[in-house]
Amino acid sequence: MRKTKKITTVLFAVAIGFSIYSFETNEDAPQKVKEAFVKKFPDTKKVKWEKESDTEWEGEFQINGMECSANFLEDGTWIETEQEIKKKSIPANIKTALTTHFLDYKIKEVELLKTSGGSFYELELIKNKEELEVVIDIDGIILNKKVALKDKEDRY
Repeated sequence: MRKTKKITTVLFAVAIGFSIYSFETNEDAPQKVKEAFVKKFPDTKKVKWEKESDTEWEGEFQINGMECSANFLEDGTWIETEQEIKKKSIPANIKTALTTHFLDYKIKEVELLKTSGGSFYELELIKNKEELEVVIDIDGIILNKKVALKDKEDRY
């Protein structure tokens, strides 16, 4: 009886593992999107594609061990690239803006966002249970700040 329970438990765990794996999305992006990606990131070999909307695709990949994503329209037009950066890599003028305006907040996550309109830093800041999303341009000017909405997974 005990052996049967163990076997049933193991089989159940394996079945759950396969079902979770089968729901992973790695859709096949249009050829124009793939070609545009290769031109922009020629050294990147492994990309996970997801359809963001009816006309937009996002490729997730890594550069030097850091998480990145790039968004393209279906015709191959590049929209933006987000690259995770280490806290120690934040430029001095961005750190100054943070200490001036968000002194009591700690940095949770930092990304460098590149668009055709320029480059920006997107930061997730936290103080107690409050989280802020802040956008600062490369000159250290705060462009946007808003209270971060938590996903169900992030709720306390």
